[in-house]
Amino acid sequence: MLAVIDYGAGNLRSVLHSLKYLQAQDVRVIHTADQLQTATKVILPGVGAFGAGMQQLHKQHLVEAIQAIIHKGTPFLGICVGMQMLFETSDEMGIHEGLGILDGNVTRFNLPTGFKVPHMGWNQLRATQPNSPLLRHIPPQSYAYFVHSYYCAPQHAEHVLLESEYGFPFAAAVQHENIFGVQFHPEKSQQTGIQLLANFLEL
Repeated sequence: MLAVIDYGAGNLRSVLHSLKYLQAQDVRVIHTADQLQTATKVILPGVGAFGAGMQQLHKQHLVEAIQAIIHKGTPFLGICVGMQMLFETSDEMGIHEGLGILDGNVTRFNLPTGFKVPHMGWNQLRATQPNSPLLRHIPPQSYAYFVHSYYCAPQHAEHVLLESEYGFPFAAAVQHENIFGVQFHPEKSQQTGIQLLANFLEL
């Protein structure tokens, strides 16, 4: 069962639409910890503020359930803020604790004059782990669609799966064991995003 966590994220429906296009089997929108326990794969979508997202996960008693299913080895994909929440903290509108699955923090772009925040639009990707199963059949230097003001700063460089550049290089995707995260929106990234989601379904 592929669990897509519903905590009010605005991109939930577009993610579900992409999964339907891929003819993904046994996709379930889940709201509770009990529903999550039987998942064989999990997607955590996300747009909006980090702190509000974590607050809603706590309200739905999903934080410990997410941590447990990740530690069990279940393939897990965080999208945009869903990737950011995998880390320890974010400084978006105050300091907020994340899921603490990956070491590192989330912080706002501090960019030279001429760079607008949020970073919005198509950016090129550079694979730092080109043999990752998540990147199968995705050509080098492909483009993906980003909308974000904050970026993840992993403590361990080996967790970075893809880099992109906006004023400086930043983590566009991460991978560690069964944990995957993408800062861009695969559901808006045309063939690159569809292939990435297809690869996740095949894990």
